Amino acid sequence: MSNHTFIDSGQRVVQTEIDALINLKPLLDESFSQACQLMLGCKGRVVVTGMGKSGHIGNKIAATLASTGTPAFYMHPGEASHGDLGMVTSQDIVIAISNSGEAHEILAIIPVIKRLRAKLISITASADCSMGRHADVALTIGKSPEACPLGLAPTSSTTSTLALGDALAVALLEARGFTAEDFALSHPGGALGRRLLLRVDDIMHKGEQVPIVKSGTTIRDALLEITRKGLGMTTVVNAQGQLIGLFTDGDLRRTIDQNLDIRSTTIDQVMTPNGLTVPAGILAAEALARMEAARINGVVVIDDNHCPIGAVNMHGFLRAGVV
Repeated sequence: MSNHTFIDSGQRVVQTEIDALINLKPLLDESFSQACQLMLGCKGRVVVTGMGKSGHIGNKIAATLASTGTPAFYMHPGEASHGDLGMVTSQDIVIAISNSGEAHEILAIIPVIKRLRAKLISITASADCSMGRHADVALTIGKSPEACPLGLAPTSSTTSTLALGDALAVALLEARGFTAEDFALSHPGGALGRRLLLRVDDIMHKGEQVPIVKSGTTIRDALLEITRKGLGMTTVVNAQGQLIGLFTDGDLRRTIDQNLDIRSTTIDQVMTPNGLTVPAGILAAEALARMEAARINGVVVIDDNHCPIGAVNMHGFLRAGVV
């Protein structure tokens, strides 16, 4: 087969699945709203089940729901008949997925689901099927042709089911007022969690580690403080301990160009007045964004009285994995 044939085949598959999604959109009707309301009021958990490829899609839907504020898990319908139904309670909602709506593994456990008085939402191609007739809410994805030319491998149907699951999750997320910080609480690992949870207070140098010199200090003594603290900068404070300026490596280069006597010239003459600061409690990612926008390599953290309580440079953000 030529590359051109491969491209044609791939584009045909994508277009077939796009058409299936277009057909799905008008099917999100009052039944979709009822399903969302049912899930929003759920006192237990959402239990997603499906066999074969529908099971793989169901697993992903459960994961998406769980990470966006709807407690959910996946239950294999085959295992459900051998004990896993013990995980389902009367306060739960079961979402059962089957394109045909006739998966016998699911039909075998529906009587038990009903006996437990758990609510049942079905996702099938048509509501006119066994699962649809037993469901409290029947959601449909429509009968679009599969992208597989044999019409056998689940392709368009699984794509539509996945999109429907995403639609449920996002609709519920919006209804709950779910925030980025809420999202971070269920994603504490990896770069995403660090960017959404880590605050500048968690990574800043604090206490004796913060470079501070008083107004009137000579450049020489300020350089000694920079060397001791190792942040490539120092804060300059007034008699009340309030920040009045910063002295950085960049200021030092400009000072050298002016041929000033570092033993007699005070820091006030060469510092940058009122340099970039951030308040305590700000997200580390936000502090980094402000620092990058100002094209500087360090930032000072201040309290409500404008006194420096911390400092962090680019190395700190790198070590914390925020960058």
